[in-house]
Amino acid sequence: MPTSLLPLSFFLISLPFQTALSSSTDAFVFGGCTQQKYTPDSPYESNLNSLLTSLVNSATYSSYNNFTILGSSPQDVVYGLYQCRGDLSMPDCATCVARAVTQTGSLCPSACGAAVQLQGCYVKYDNATFLGVEDKTVVMKKCGPSVEYDKESEIVGRRDAMMAGLMGGGGLFRVGGSGEVQGLAQCVGDLSLGECQDCLSAAIQRLKNECGAGAYGDMYLGKCYARFSSSGSGDNNHYYPKSHNDKSSNEGEKTFAIIIGLLAGIALLIIFLAFLRKVVDRNGK
Repeated sequence: MPTSLLPLSFFLISLPFQTALSSSTDAFVFGGCTQQKYTPDSPYESNLNSLLTSLVNSATYSSYNNFTILGSSPQDVVYGLYQCRGDLSMPDCATCVARAVTQTGSLCPSACGAAVQLQGCYVKYDNATFLGVEDKTVVMKKCGPSVEYDKESEIVGRRDAMMAGLMGGGGLFRVGGSGEVQGLAQCVGDLSLGECQDCLSAAIQRLKNECGAGAYGDMYLGKCYARFSSSGSGDNNHYYPKSHNDKSSNEGEKTFAIIIGLLAGIALLIIFLAFLRKVVDRNGK
């Protein structure tokens, strides 16, 4: 079962869980709410609505953004951000964020703070600032069943190799694979690269320690997550964007197809010119 170690000001809401990356980017993963409530029709509610509108609008052109809506008094200030998975198109990102914002209202009515993680995006807001603050608290984890004993050494070895690749990668969004094991990791966009590396190091180490020889594993910390899955794990909800190697392979296949097409076109042109020459020679006689 997923475990929660959210800060005491939050409590976790867990719906039927789909692990790792479902084919549906707006599938629910987890949500959390603060216990503090705001008064209906208050300045805070008005500011929160402005913030949520800004998040949804921004997601149509950017995969990450954060906003601070100031109020006439400190208790009316609201902070918020959204983060889309690194491989999403802008239309998919916008759709996901809009769905996440809708779910915050359904899951956390009148709560001053809320966080919702969908398969393709993450939304969080609160009346206490969290922007730019590193957070390695475990929010949720899920480990798959152990792989077959005779494959354990190979799968664990490939998993560790894949995770080493993720740690060695740059940027806030990373994808990797080794044989039948694939994985990805991502940090929230308000972290520096150094903070991201630190957060992912903690998430990956926890995956190794707590999921052992599991066929798949998901580890969500406050500001980053890491996931992996092995083929044949029995979990059909895992999906991973193709790595750079896969992209290069596809580009090579496209180039090959173009070359074949050009050669075929040249061959047809030669045949046509030969036929045309015969017609001309026949008429000349």
